Order: sequence, then C-alpha cells, then structure tokens
Amino acid sequence: ADIYFLFSGLIGRSWAMVFAAGGFKVKLYDVAQEQLTSALENIRKQMKELEESGFLKGTLSVEQQLALINICTDLKVAVEGATFIQECTPENLELKKKIFGQLDLVVGDNVILSSSTSCLLPSKLFTGLKHVKQCIVSHPVNPPYFVPLVEIVPHPETDPSTIERTYALMKKIGQSPVKLNREIEGFVLNRLQYAVISEAWRLVGEGVISPTDLDLVMSDGLGMRYAFIGPLETMHLNAEGISNYCERYRDGMRLVLNTFGPVPEFSGGIEQKINQAMSEKIPSVPKVLDARRKWRDECLTGLAKLKKEMKSD
Repeated sequence: ADIYFLFSGLIGRSWAMVFAAGGFKVKLYDVAQEQLTSALENIRKQMKELEESGFLKGTLSVEQQLALINICTDLKVAVEGATFIQECTPENLELKKKIFGQLDLVVGDNVILSSSTSCLLPSKLFTGLKHVKQCIVSHPVNPPYFVPLVEIVPHPETDPSTIERTYALMKKIGQSPVKLNREIEGFVLNRLQYAVISEAWRLVGEGVISPTDLDLVMSDGLGMRYAFIGPLETMHLNAEGISNYCERYRDGMRLVLNTFGPVPEFSGGIEQKINQAMSEKIPSVPKVLDARRKWRDECLTGLAKLKKEMKSD
C-alpha cells in the first residue's frame, strides 16, 4: 500500500520516516522541487544519525527505508494509487481547506484523507466535501518519531470504517493511536496540556513558586509517573482502587479545585517574569533552542527505549 504525505515540512518528514520504518511506500508531495530535495537530504541525515546511535526504527536498513520514499510535485500524480493521504501544511484553515478541496476532486472512494492539524476541528476542515466519509484528523505529537501518540478525531459524517482503518494503520507502524468519539476544541492532549499550563501560570503569577521550580515539579515529580501511567490509573493505584480514592480524596480535591483562578490572559507581567526565567536558563536564540530541542529528543529516544524494555519484561 502506498502512503502519501502532502508537504515536506518538519511534520511531513517525521511522518514519512515513521511510515518508511514500518515498511510502507511513501510519496512526499510539495509545490517546490528544491523543498523536496532538501527534505530528502534532511531525512537521510536524520536516519544516519539514528542508525549510528542505535535508535533507527523498524527492521529495514537506512538505504532500504530511503528507497521507500519518493518525491513528487504534481498533486494528480501524487495521489495515484494512494490508500492513505496525510496532509501536513501549516495550521491555517483556509490553506488546509483549499488543499482538501483540491484532493476531493482527484481522489477515489477508497483513500483516507487525513489531516495532521493540532487544533482545527474536522467539521471546519471537511464539511461539504464529496468524500467527507473518508476524512479524519490524525494529530501526532511533536516529534512523532519519538512520541507515539496519535489522536484520531472523526468528522460527524466520517464513516466508522475510516476510523478503524486509520487506527489499524497507526498501530501497524508502531504509533499509539487513541480514538475520540467526537470532536471537541483542543482534542484531548491539548485540553490536558492547557489545564496544566494555566494552573502553572497562575501559581507563578501569584508568587507561590518560581518558574524553574514549577517545571521541576513536573519533570521530577508528576511527569515521572505520567511517562508510564495516566492520571486515572494513578488515582486507582494511589488508593485501593478508584472508588476508594474518591471516597478518601473527593472532598479535598473539590476544596482545592474551587480555589483555582480564572483562565489567564497569558500576557503582561507574568509573561515577562516567565520569559525572563526561561531565557536565563535557555536563551531564546535559534542555536541554543535547537541544541536544547536536540537534547529533548535524545531524552525522548532514551525514554522510548526504556518504555519498550519495561513492556517486554
């Protein structure tokens, strides 16, 4: 089966690498030939680095994986023979709608049209398309090569078989798909993330804790657990099961939650305070940020390897 990725930016390249590692034929489409050529170079470089550090995914060699990736600048040619098309353009509703409008005219009835969007609702993206039953959002987490979660979000008219096929495909390439039963603003990952961010912002803003200490609470506290188990299982294990946890902590939780403040503006003095603390730790210049991102990805790679070992034990 051929898998097609529209647009060769960061997410498109990452997706292509994940699918090639799974042994799928991939076609990268973009409007400009030079972007595609540099995308291939970038993929080759990343794969070589991963191979050297022993973190290359899949059973195929770098050369075998690269041989599965082709490039194309003609949309009509790009979608021929495709079974699954993943759109990876920037988060711009008009741009994405235009792309899906073009795809709608050239695809058949058995291809899945999937978007990588992190925040645009399927009903905004796909309503009115002839092939709306075949449309779905598959939202990866950056970087998808190291973080396996994929949120699968249907349009109200998405066919159940589209959901099942997308879920099975993501499983097959080693990602961890989750199905949302209906669309909701922010999907699930960002709703949880924003809940944490807004309370973090309030605690720093109210002078309860410094920005760097706040981050430590997550990285050396909550986050240690959450790398392996979710909040609901955490409750389950922190007492004699969920019901016992609720019985013990229900009142205390409600008491604390009622003291939470309103949704922050994410601007002004608190923004400056947090920006200063973060910039002292990691100056906001491309070279330093890139180095820190590289370090983050190395950490995620190590964690992914550890999680795999823990699972197989």
